[in-house]
Amino acid sequence: MQFTAAQIALMINGKVEGNPAAAVDSFGKIEEATVGQIAFLSNPKYEEWLYNSLASIIIVNETLELKQPVKATLIRVPDAYSAFAILLSKYQEIISQQLVGIQEPSYIAKSAKLGEGIFVAAFCHIGEHVQIGKNVKLYPGVVIGDGTVIGDQVILHAGVKVYHQCIIGNRVIIHAGTVVGGDGFGFAPQADGSYSKIPQIGNVVIEDDVEIGSNTTIDRATMGSTIIHKGSKLDNLIQVAHNVEIGSNTVIAAQAGISGSAKIGNGVMIGGQVGTAGHIVIADGSKIAGQAGVTKSIKIQNKSHNGTPALEFTSSLRIQALTRSLPEMEKRIRELEKTIQLLLTDKAES
Repeated sequence: MQFTAAQIALMINGKVEGNPAAAVDSFGKIEEATVGQIAFLSNPKYEEWLYNSLASIIIVNETLELKQPVKATLIRVPDAYSAFAILLSKYQEIISQQLVGIQEPSYIAKSAKLGEGIFVAAFCHIGEHVQIGKNVKLYPGVVIGDGTVIGDQVILHAGVKVYHQCIIGNRVIIHAGTVVGGDGFGFAPQADGSYSKIPQIGNVVIEDDVEIGSNTTIDRATMGSTIIHKGSKLDNLIQVAHNVEIGSNTVIAAQAGISGSAKIGNGVMIGGQVGTAGHIVIADGSKIAGQAGVTKSIKIQNKSHNGTPALEFTSSLRIQALTRSLPEMEKRIRELEKTIQLLLTDKAES
């Protein structure tokens, strides 16, 4: 599938500088691209590649001042990085639209309702009374439990499992191997030391424009809903426990663990391997550095935190600096103790 510079410029609201008929059919990095590929330049560190690149079309910032002639046709935009991301999304959307129909073998319950333009790959299972919107793509091995509702333009990649009664909004993307709606970790200790399972009768609600990485697990609520609000992005290998609520436009990096009933605010950034205690609240705009352990609620908005237990970022760095100085401080204290002891001995003898 080929596109000309003129067509691409229309997609990303850019201005062509060079041959508007220059055509490309694939993408490449500016330092590796070949004839027939499109690349982009946003980081000045890579500008040297611009002048020797074999790419047919290169997207650049409109403010870029050329230091020498270029072979490629340029498309100038306000932000090359964002424009390239938009172009990749449009390309992916075009490819995705070509996937339509129901492959065999697959199981679709007679009571399920499927929207127009759906793609169901082989070995999918769609349970009773499931409702699926328009232009949804279900890749091989997807399982949709009874009574689940899925909005429009959703993509569920291979092996995604969505348990019964869950709700997924529009334009949600869930990557391979993720499990939505498994039982929360609820067990009541008994007098004999055993544990009795607490039934998990709630569900999971994932709002519009959420993206969830591979092999993430989002547990259903004991009662009510575990909720991922609009626009949030979760990385791979994340554990979201029962009754957690994650605010809108929050991002969480890989291997983080959010314990039961924690409430994460809007616009929060959580680094890799962060762990939170249950039943805490993290204020809007908080930033939690990687491997931090959040044991108490964070009530002040737009603050950065670090360490275990997580502390306000500046305080945490100060403590780390003092910790590195402890051996030297210990040495100085011992020398001061010796000096004081000598002074006391001299005074006693006089």
